[in-house]
Amino acid sequence: MKPEATPKMTVLSSPVGLKSIINSLVAFSIIVGFATFLFYQGQEGQVLMAIEHGHQEMQVQVAAEHHEQLRVKEAKVQLTAEPPDVSKEECNWSTGQWVYDNMSRPLYSGLKCAFIFPELSCDKYGRKDAMYQHWRWKPHGCDLPRFNATRLLEKLRNKRLVFVGDSLNRNQWVSLVCMVEASIPDDRLKMRVFNGSLISFKAFEYNVTIDFYWSPLLVESNSDDPIIHRVEYRIIRADRIDKHANAWRDADIIIFNSYVWWRKHKPDMRMKVMYGSFEDGDARLEEVEMVDGFEIALRKLTEWLGENIDKNRTRIFFAGSSPTHNWASNWGGVDRNKCLNETEPVYKVGYKATGTDYSMMEKAKSYFGTLEHKGIHVEILNITELSDYRKDGHPTVFRKQFAPLTKEQMANPASYADCTHWCLPGVPDVWNEFLYGYLMYK
Repeated sequence: MKPEATPKMTVLSSPVGLKSIINSLVAFSIIVGFATFLFYQGQEGQVLMAIEHGHQEMQVQVAAEHHEQLRVKEAKVQLTAEPPDVSKEECNWSTGQWVYDNMSRPLYSGLKCAFIFPELSCDKYGRKDAMYQHWRWKPHGCDLPRFNATRLLEKLRNKRLVFVGDSLNRNQWVSLVCMVEASIPDDRLKMRVFNGSLISFKAFEYNVTIDFYWSPLLVESNSDDPIIHRVEYRIIRADRIDKHANAWRDADIIIFNSYVWWRKHKPDMRMKVMYGSFEDGDARLEEVEMVDGFEIALRKLTEWLGENIDKNRTRIFFAGSSPTHNWASNWGGVDRNKCLNETEPVYKVGYKATGTDYSMMEKAKSYFGTLEHKGIHVEILNITELSDYRKDGHPTVFRKQFAPLTKEQMANPASYADCTHWCLPGVPDVWNEFLYGYLMYK
């Protein structure tokens, strides 16, 4: 911005008028001189204020131009830079620390992303602190590849990528869509389509489809409706997966996720497993521990992948456990607040949130390892440790589910604070940086 023209012209033209008066009224030189002295005293302050104001605005303008030059330069570097060396053994993306970075973060605006879901748009629904958007994950001894939306879309040109799983996988899907859609400014070249359990984002210019498919327990279950399902009473069909598999069968890239739905909400909670069918008259139910149900689902998924996947076409990922932060006493807080009003990560190295079961991911690795002899490699997105630290990254009461929370509900975080899902921009953006790094460089 430039200083306003009118005040500046008034200040500069006044002394010229006074000199004319002084030249024509010599007899009153002493009086006029004294008056002029007083006049200049007042005007000097205005001149200095105008100059200072103009200088400040010029500094702001120069700083803005410099920032834009750096941004353009950085963008060019991103497009021309050599791929990072991700072959080093010490470059383990999964271990590191969160670094506060309000220069390169966030990667997009949650308020501007037209595809964000209201239960994840925390700033829109009243969260005032924005620190949760400015943390960058810094692995020990290396850096994550810098995310470039245009490069990713080019990599995905003419391809279909599908997230398969529960609402946390949908959380990651929304994150990725927001990360790429900002690089497509023309709204006519992008769209979102809802079709029951399937949600699709389409980037027409690249012929790219990024889908999310609701399948929280991997195999068929009584929780297959994304809206209507019971949280505690769960039944899986041990030998049925084809209905779901038809939704991802033709995908080029699949990211599976299934963890939080296998956790116990009560000590006596068990998974019901159905064998056979009512139609054939051989249906029977068995009750097993939740973790045993997880293995049944993994076994069926692995069996299907081994028989149906084209190893030369389809790339498969399995996302690690996403932790919850429901017990504030773990980090010195008050449990009734859950994760409300947390603004910084946990800094204690090796911190593990209560309920995070790392052994479940080891079970998944073990089952997927049986596919190696068929040439099918399932890559694990190990995002558990970095997410464990982020007690500050959840929506808590700043969200809209079916309707915004009332004042009474917001004042009762013990019942209404969501410490499972993640605000966006936020933690799932890093999960997608992992995915980006694998797709581009590994």
